[in-house]
Amino acid sequence: MAGHIQDRWYKTETGADGKSTRSRSDRYGTGLRYRARYVGPDGTEKSKSFPDGKKRLAEKWLSAIETDMTRGQYTDPKSVRITFRQYAEKWLDGKTSSPMARKELGRRLRLHVYPELGSRPVGTFRPEHIRELLAVLETKPGVGPSYTRNIFADVRSVLSAAVDDSLLSRNPCSARTVRLPKGDAHPVVPWMPAQVFAVRAALLERYQAMVDVGAGCGMRQGEVFGLAEDAIDADGCTLHVVRQIKHVEGHPVFALPKGGKKRDVPLPDSVARALRVHMDVCKPVEVTLPWGAPEGPKVSARLIFTAEQGGMVWRSNFNAKEWKPALAEAGFIPEAEEGERYAGAREHGMHALRHFYASALLDSGENIKAVSEYMGHADPALTLRVYAHLMPDSRERARRAIDQVFGAALPGDHGPQTAQ
Repeated sequence: MAGHIQDRWYKTETGADGKSTRSRSDRYGTGLRYRARYVGPDGTEKSKSFPDGKKRLAEKWLSAIETDMTRGQYTDPKSVRITFRQYAEKWLDGKTSSPMARKELGRRLRLHVYPELGSRPVGTFRPEHIRELLAVLETKPGVGPSYTRNIFADVRSVLSAAVDDSLLSRNPCSARTVRLPKGDAHPVVPWMPAQVFAVRAALLERYQAMVDVGAGCGMRQGEVFGLAEDAIDADGCTLHVVRQIKHVEGHPVFALPKGGKKRDVPLPDSVARALRVHMDVCKPVEVTLPWGAPEGPKVSARLIFTAEQGGMVWRSNFNAKEWKPALAEAGFIPEAEEGERYAGAREHGMHALRHFYASALLDSGENIKAVSEYMGHADPALTLRVYAHLMPDSRERARRAIDQVFGAALPGDHGPQTAQ
């Protein structure tokens, strides 16, 4: 047996003659009589108390603990007293990721997970509870398949830590019956050059060069907003993508690009000229923001793109007052009625400029590894999953390659003719 049973109603004492005698303790007749005790995998003593007449039940409980330890399915009894929210918040405090990443993760848990699972004891989690969460997220406005997968990854990470801490025997997120929603079924359809130029022409002059760096260097919106004067290399041929403007709980901060990856991107001559013209008209402005989190250290940068008032460009203002009207003028979305908001245009956000950039590079024959590096993707596999359908037909390339080799051979020398 994993431990032993203590009878708290009796005590054993050794007399002067060396013999042991059993007598009633001060607790006799009051409280729970039996205490089952054992030492857990973490080296600390665990126990559970049982009433008078239930010694057999205490022995069965200890036996079950021993069996679970042997099978590797042991869970700490305190897991039924710690709620998911309590454990998740403690887990968040101990994460070594950036403060910004912790805040974003905590925000997703607060908004979408705690209302459904926050009060459930960690030790009671089963696959059905994860399936129920996914079902709720599926019907929640504004939560698409990709965002749902992010939320699921957060829950899975928390419960994986609970398994490591012996609060769960296995992670319910790994059950075969837990099925994540499939990614967006619609493949990326990149804009045509004429559409890119139409949106550019519809923007105010101070924002037009944003289209050039978005479509010509594959930068994300936050990276465009955070682009500073020192990003242009002295050789004039390279753009250093080293920061973005991100909003953490409504507060703008400077931060590393997505994934914490800085990168260097080829700067086409046409984009370099557009930036020089822009900076002649709209001089860079020094903007100071905290780094990484609202309480982070202050950092200053001379931003290339600024609002008409002279400060940083706010994402919400820009999208509603500049980008969507430009989309409407270019024919992507309907004009808004007076006093009404523009229609949603998620597929035509500034991210469409990155899609255009990727499609242009792939169409010209650039290899997928280079495209992945220029776009700041985690690995080429991600780039391939998103943009494989835009790559030129490999069958046509194969035919051309073989024709070039065989076409160079003289008739009668070697090749297909000789084989016949």
